[in-house]
Order: sequence, then structure tokens, then C-alpha cells
Amino acid sequence: MTSPVRVIVVGAGCRGAGYSQFASIHPERMKVIAVADPRKFARTKLQVQHEIADENVYEDWPRILDRDKFADAVLICTPDRLHKEPAVAFAKKGYHILLEKPMATSAEDCTAIVEACIRSGVMLSVGHVLRYDPLIHMIKELIDAGVVGDVIHIQHLEPVGFYHFAHSYVRGNWRNEAESTFALLAKSCHDIDLIHHWAGARRCVTVSSFGSVSHFNKENKPAGSADRCINCPVEKDCPYSACKIYLDRVKLGHTGWPVSVICQNSLPDIESVTEALKTGPYGRCVYECDNDVCSNQVVNMEFEGGLTAAFSMVAFTEETCVRKTTIYGSRGELSYDGHEIRVFDFLTQRATEHTASSKAHKNFGIAGHGDADYHLMDAFISAVANNDPSLIRSGPEDTLLSHLLVFEAERSRLEGRVVRCGDTKQS
Repeated sequence: MTSPVRVIVVGAGCRGAGYSQFASIHPERMKVIAVADPRKFARTKLQVQHEIADENVYEDWPRILDRDKFADAVLICTPDRLHKEPAVAFAKKGYHILLEKPMATSAEDCTAIVEACIRSGVMLSVGHVLRYDPLIHMIKELIDAGVVGDVIHIQHLEPVGFYHFAHSYVRGNWRNEAESTFALLAKSCHDIDLIHHWAGARRCVTVSSFGSVSHFNKENKPAGSADRCINCPVEKDCPYSACKIYLDRVKLGHTGWPVSVICQNSLPDIESVTEALKTGPYGRCVYECDNDVCSNQVVNMEFEGGLTAAFSMVAFTEETCVRKTTIYGSRGELSYDGHEIRVFDFLTQRATEHTASSKAHKNFGIAGHGDADYHLMDAFISAVANNDPSLIRSGPEDTLLSHLLVFEAERSRLEGRVVRCGDTKQS
């Protein structure tokens, strides 16, 4: 394919708009030709950015499918619970699909998406962006090269970040399981997917998990505090203050994430952010929200061959989404601090540091993902342009397996027992 890959964007929010930046950087490789989003401001903003014709701007994605196929691929970046229907429908129409993670909010829906893509012969790339991060990808390459010998144990930490958790999982779209999904799927399916990826061909056989909602409840509300931060007399002493997270940032000229999220119908400025804090969900006291998703969770996994893995997700951290990993092998130890990889060789008793270069465009994507967003899009567009699904690192079958592992881990937490993976009849 010598002409640009023609792309439809379904869901023009943070992720849809972010991925679409690839067309602005590489107009010779990708062109956004249509958008669907129920929010006028979001779809109009994307239309202007990409010069989309009026007849290709939609409030509802099903209307796109009333037409003959007119693009090569679709980016599905709708809310988590609204993934399955468009993914299955666009697959049946013959569109290649980049689907934001998680694939869907139930194992049955994830399976249906994969089956639809396979039956239709279309490529599916799931937004597990960390598989595309150059340094994290190097971890897999080093494991496969045998630098640590046989992998015996994996320890992996996701520090969500204190204000990020308050923004997304206490006040924001992913705060409530009934409206979105559970935290391990919404936030940490990235991480379970990485552990599954590093384990290679070894299947997870047993899993256990523990977690709960900590701190963010009415019992911990400070005395004398208000229901909204904008008029709270103790706001200055609260690290989770919406005034600190949003208003102070916009006063310094920062209008990207997370500030950009809270103004749905306008560009963020002091006036619009102030109004959002007075009337919208992001101005609420963190101790008066309807959040019910875990703020800390651990998952313990046993894979075939005796490999074990331990994952921790915690909200209350200084760093935001800077993962920490240690992989213990029979011949060495690999550690990753979010910035570089260090490998200690048991035989030579010497350590080697590894870094990775990136061709990612500066400021592409959103905070916390580094260069991974860019490389995800680069791989997907290349795969579609060259009809080469091998360029996709987060394809249907493997990604489905890691999603199923997430569902098993949450089942363990809810049922309070060790779960044998795939054994739905176990009591």
C-alpha cells in the first residue's frame, strides 16, 4: 500500500485523539477520514485537526456501517463497556481494528471480539502499549536470549500515582465498577499482560489475589471539610485537592492530561476549569465519591514448570505509572526501574546496563506511557499498509489469554480462594 492508511476514529476522547496524532506526524502514512463521537466538541475538534469532510462526521458509529467500506482501519476508543459491539461490527465489515484496552469487560465479550476478527480475516491490535515500549520490549528480547537462564520468578510493581488514582479511579471514569469495570482490568491488564508475555509459552495454572478500597471513603473525610474542593476550608491540607490537581496546573499553563479531561465541552482555561470544579465530578471531595474499585491489589501466579510471579498495584505512590520489575533466573537477575535495565550475571558476577533508543515523536500520546503510544501506532499502521500481522505484538489470541488471566485473578479476589485457571466448575 503506497497511499496513506485511511482510518476511522470511533471515540474522540483522550485515547482516540492521542492515537490520531500519528496522522499529523506522518501524513504520508496515515489519514484520519472519519470520526464518530456523541460529544459535539470532541468530534468537531478532531474534524478540524484532520480536515475531515462533514459527511464523514458522526454522532453514532453504527451509521458508518450503513455505508460501503470506505476506509482501511478503525481505532475503537470508546468507553470500556462499549468495546464489543463496534469491534465485532467493524470486523464483520472488513475493517482492521486497533482496540483500546481492555478488549471488553467480560471474558465472553473478549472471546466474541477475537472470534469475529479471526472469522473476518482482519487484523486486531489491542492497546497494550507497554509491549511496544522499546525498553520493556528489550526485557523480552533479553529473556529470550537466555541472559538470565531459566526464568524462576517475576516481581512487578505498578505505582499508579496518588493524584492519578484520585483523578481516574476516585473521581473519574473508572471509579465505579458498575459504570466501567474493576481496577485490575481497567488499569493493570497492561501489567498482567506483560507477565504473561515474559512467561513465554508457559501457561498460568493457578492464581490468587487480594485487594480492597483503602482510604478513599467517608470514614476518612477530614473534620470540617466540604463536599467540593473549590470551597473547602481544609483544602490546602489535602494532597488530593482538585484545586491542586487541576486549577494550579492550568494557572501554570498546563492544559494537557489530566486537566484536558475535565472540560468536556471547551478547551481548558482558568474559567472553564473553575466551572468544572464547581459543577462536575472532578471537583468532588475524594472522600464523598461513589468509587468502589480497589486502590491496592496483589496477584500471585504459578505458571507451568514452576515459574512464579507476584504483581502489586498501589495507588499511593510518588511516581506515576513508572513500572518496576525484577526477573530472577537460574543464571542471573534482571531489574528494570522504568529508565534502564540492569542484568547481573551469576557466572561473571558483573552487571550490565541496557538502554534503548526511540524514534518516537516528542510529546506524542499521553503521560505515563512514554514512547509506547507512538510505537503501537507505528506498528499497527505498518501492519495494515504491508498486510503483515506479524508486526503487531498485541494480537488477538495472545491478548485474549492475558485478559482471561485478569478475569481469573479477580475471581480469586472476590471468592477469597486460589483459582485453578480455566476451571470454572471448582467450588
